[in-house]
Amino acid sequence: MSKKLWGGVVAAVIVLIGVGALVLSSGEDANATETDGAFVTEMAPHHESAIEMAEIAIERAEHPEIEALARSIAASQGEEITELEAIHQRLFDAPVGEVDHGTLGLAEHEMGMSADLSSLESAKPFDRAFIDMMVPHHQGAILMARIELEQGTDDEAQALAEKIIEAQTTEIVEMNEWRAEWYGEPSPAGGVPPEDSSASPSHESMGH
Repeated sequence: MSKKLWGGVVAAVIVLIGVGALVLSSGEDANATETDGAFVTEMAPHHESAIEMAEIAIERAEHPEIEALARSIAASQGEEITELEAIHQRLFDAPVGEVDHGTLGLAEHEMGMSADLSSLESAKPFDRAFIDMMVPHHQGAILMARIELEQGTDDEAQALAEKIIEAQTTEIVEMNEWRAEWYGEPSPAGGVPPEDSSASPSHESMGH
């Protein structure tokens, strides 16, 4: 075989290896990015429901601490929804909700999304009911954020997940302290989820 022909064969093999590596790499990135997509897609409506609860609390809170917390939740999670929407647009060139990423593998009750929010409108005592609904909602957000940190790859999505964990951990502790002081015991939902409670299936087993 001539040197010219041999050189051509070697070059072709190198190109094929490169293409194969690129395809493999792209597949791995796509699978990981789907976790980022599921996190963004599920966290946005999760935040929206927290804002809905907070808006009721702004009107009905019996303690100034609850009203202040509600205003903080409405403001901070509203800003985070804007961040989530921007992340999704950057990653997938589409608004949130227009691309199917599967799920994070958590049931509604694990995300704190199974409660009837309208029941807050007439709940008494209001602040106790608000805490008992918001604590599991926050617990769900922490589990969702931990899955993003474990399986996602996007730096901005992961930074937001860390921020969510930090803020909502603090708020769970505060709400349980208030509930114990005002009503004799912390929320029956418990406190911050233990670290091992974030275990979840790989994204491939979530429908992708």
